[in-house]
Amino acid sequence: MLHSQTHLRSRPISAGQLRAFEAVARHLNFRAASEELALTQSAVSRQIQGLEEDVGVSLFHRHTRAVELTTAGGILLRAVTPSLERIDNAVRQIRQTAGRKSVSLTTFASFASMWLIPRLEGFQRDNPDIDIRIDASDVAVDLDISDLDLALRYAPASHMPPNAIRLFGEQITPVISPWLLKSGPRLKKPDDLAQFTLIEAGDAHQTHLEWLTWRRWLDEHASPKLEAKRWLYFNYAYQMVQATLTGQGVVLARLPLIAESLASGDLVEPLPQTRMESPMSYWLIVGPRNVARPEVVAFCDWLKTQAALTREAIGDVPDPDTVDSLD
Repeated sequence: MLHSQTHLRSRPISAGQLRAFEAVARHLNFRAASEELALTQSAVSRQIQGLEEDVGVSLFHRHTRAVELTTAGGILLRAVTPSLERIDNAVRQIRQTAGRKSVSLTTFASFASMWLIPRLEGFQRDNPDIDIRIDASDVAVDLDISDLDLALRYAPASHMPPNAIRLFGEQITPVISPWLLKSGPRLKKPDDLAQFTLIEAGDAHQTHLEWLTWRRWLDEHASPKLEAKRWLYFNYAYQMVQATLTGQGVVLARLPLIAESLASGDLVEPLPQTRMESPMSYWLIVGPRNVARPEVVAFCDWLKTQAALTREAIGDVPDPDTVDSLD
């Protein structure tokens, strides 16, 4: 008997039982749950009873006119609710995209906000039958095992696989809003930055992004001991640029991400002679299963065209080892 009970409690839980459990736990009422699920109350009760037998403990305290979760029921509900939500969202997405062409990609949040999304309307206008899904995350995704089609990465060439396509390189330069440049202290030479608030990433000194720090730039272009009027720190590049656009200080910006703002005059480069080369570049990687799909090919061709415009705008010269990858 003990063997049969152990075997029973180790088998997979029925999805129908979990649906019934979640509905009863949410309503704390069998009748309301049965109406939502389009089942009879007795059918929902049997589902709950079967689940309790499989789990091995009671999940509800049953009173005359109401029910309440037991401690075990609360533990199970915290696991079941997000799991069912993820399943429902996945099914909803599959239904919406069934029979449609789509391209899914992963990239980091600042690049998505500052470079990709502002240009995306042009692709959508020319390709109205292709849906785009962007997963903006700083966590690298393995395209060999994920359902994503391509990745846009930010890294040195030594960290990229052989099939990576270099989109453009990077330079670092101080930028300021034209309003602050006109109304604030003068900014004619690097030492004048002592009169301004300097904006940078809060974690840049503790990460692999140290070349983005003001201290590195100041050591090369200004007095080594120069101190800013004050400091303003943010987590993401787009937050730093947004603060700069509103006149809150001067940021050491990544040129490819703010080229459009410079061209439009929303930002000004007050010390263009002090640009610094970055060891990083921006890369396109296509998942091995998706290289030949027409919609993926179309999106990659569009990305390469946009990248060529950015290279022209920032005066980027590709590394010799990557020239062939730009064709």
